Amino acid sequence: MATGNTTVWVPVDDMDAAVRFYGETLGLSVKSTGSDWSEIDAGPLTIGLNAREGTSRPGDKGGAVITFQPEGSIDDEVSRLQGQGVEFPGGISDHPWGRIAPFADPDGNELQIYAPPA
Repeated sequence: MATGNTTVWVPVDDMDAAVRFYGETLGLSVKSTGSDWSEIDAGPLTIGLNAREGTSRPGDKGGAVITFQPEGSIDDEVSRLQGQGVEFPGGISDHPWGRIAPFADPDGNELQIYAPPA
């Protein structure tokens, strides 16, 4: 039986750009870096940046989406990230189950900011 989730692997083409994005742009702690594998501390979850081995193409649809919960309001976090050059093509959408703002990392991996309903 699985007891939880500890690491999510994210395929990347440019390790340096990916580490800068997750570390500097998103403001997460970089645990370790290497040319084939780097680790980002995202609270109880580790994001493993895995150098792409030619088995998938950037921008392939499907697969996991990593969701981040902002420290403050979703509006403030989206504004902060836009100031860092992150694009939110769909803006923030409201749903009965919460608010989301989808975006992508430099390799096209799907991410989103999520805020639960008020």
